[in-house]
Amino acid sequence: MDKYVQRYARASASQFAQDDELEREVASLWKGKGTVQLPHFDMPQVDHPAAFLASVTSNNTVDNPQAQIKLAHGTTTLAFRYKGGVLVAVDSRATAGSYIASGTVRKVIEINPFLLGTMAGGAADCQYWETYLGIQCRLYELANKQRISVAAASKYLSNLVYGYKGQGLSMGTMICGWDKTGPALFYVDSDGSRMKGDVFSVGSGSTFAYGVLDQGYKWDLTDEEAYDLGARSIYAAMHRDAFSGNSLNMYHVKEDGWLRFPNVDFNKLHYDRAYGYEVRTAPTNSAPAQQTTSQTVVI
Repeated sequence: MDKYVQRYARASASQFAQDDELEREVASLWKGKGTVQLPHFDMPQVDHPAAFLASVTSNNTVDNPQAQIKLAHGTTTLAFRYKGGVLVAVDSRATAGSYIASGTVRKVIEINPFLLGTMAGGAADCQYWETYLGIQCRLYELANKQRISVAAASKYLSNLVYGYKGQGLSMGTMICGWDKTGPALFYVDSDGSRMKGDVFSVGSGSTFAYGVLDQGYKWDLTDEEAYDLGARSIYAAMHRDAFSGNSLNMYHVKEDGWLRFPNVDFNKLHYDRAYGYEVRTAPTNSAPAQQTTSQTVVI
């Protein structure tokens, strides 16, 4: 590359004429103008990508008041495992600082018909590496004549991003699926951390979502109860967190593959699903009076 830069930086019109037709045309335009001067690009004077990233950005781990780029990540994603499979629910808002960049982001990556991955952090990082994971899962399936397990897929992603630790990746993802062991759920982040669990929520609105999940979650939920719990949890985050909102996307991972639900707008959740202020603050109905019989007491 250097020899081409040196060549064109000092080339004269007569030297251009010895090359192909395109260069002869360029030479004719520059004829008599002497030395050709190419634009000069300044390169960062750092040896490591992470050092350059820290010099121009500011986030939760790097305090740089003079940062030219302010990194502010916001989203709400959640998934929980129950007897009927794995319920995945996410919002659809993408932000760049205080600017709402998009309201129609699909934060669930469809890795294969039995595996899903969620997106939180840098959209490009999650999109790229989870799509790459899908390629590797397909290659595993072709080589071994069976589907990859959820544990193996999550371990592959964890090992993959660990190799780039400290170089600026921003990912907080959940790998959800159904394999020989039944429904499975793993959390993987850009530091290479990997955890198995039953309930996870990731993003700036996760504290609000956890408040609803913790009071409503149980293993033997019915499908309808699971759908309602996922929707209410994302609604709570969208209602309280400025970086989450717009609409709800929800998936149900079952033994025969995942099922995607129609997108639901936040306003529809607020007004039509009875999740609004009046319902949430209404007094609970008093318990019916005790009825005593000779056999039992019914409350």
